[in-house]
Amino acid sequence: MNKVILMGRLTRDPEVRYSQGANQTTVGRFSIAVDRRFKREGEPDADFFNCTAFGKQAEFVERYLHKGTKIVLSGRIQNDNYTNKDGQMVYSVRVMVDEIEFAESKNASASGGAGFNNGGYNNNGGYGGNAPAPSGAGDGFMNIPDGIDEELPFN
Repeated sequence: MNKVILMGRLTRDPEVRYSQGANQTTVGRFSIAVDRRFKREGEPDADFFNCTAFGKQAEFVERYLHKGTKIVLSGRIQNDNYTNKDGQMVYSVRVMVDEIEFAESKNASASGGAGFNNGGYNNNGGYGGNAPAPSGAGDGFMNIPDGIDEELPFN
């Protein structure tokens, strides 16, 4: 099984290109910084992963993501090895994206705060995630209107 789930922030604006030919495909490339859970003195605080999305996911990346956006993605690891101009083999990996979602709300992103899943695009042909949270009293709870009990399908 080859499956990876990552949460991090884009390190730069995504690069999106369109393949040529009869079956034109959108290809989006970006990198994310994923904070390390345990940090040791002298070691990096984050790991950086190059990611590639195709089709509808790439269109989602182009339309909604930019440097600093916090996302959650799932996909698979793929070797991205090549021989450089000096004839030496260069070893690297790339994350091939299957699903992608926002990891914080637009407001939290703008203010640098934390939030969670406000939508995204999955490989099942549609946008996923939750709708933006209704505004509440600012205490983390949603205001529930009076008389809602009659509308619920269960007691």
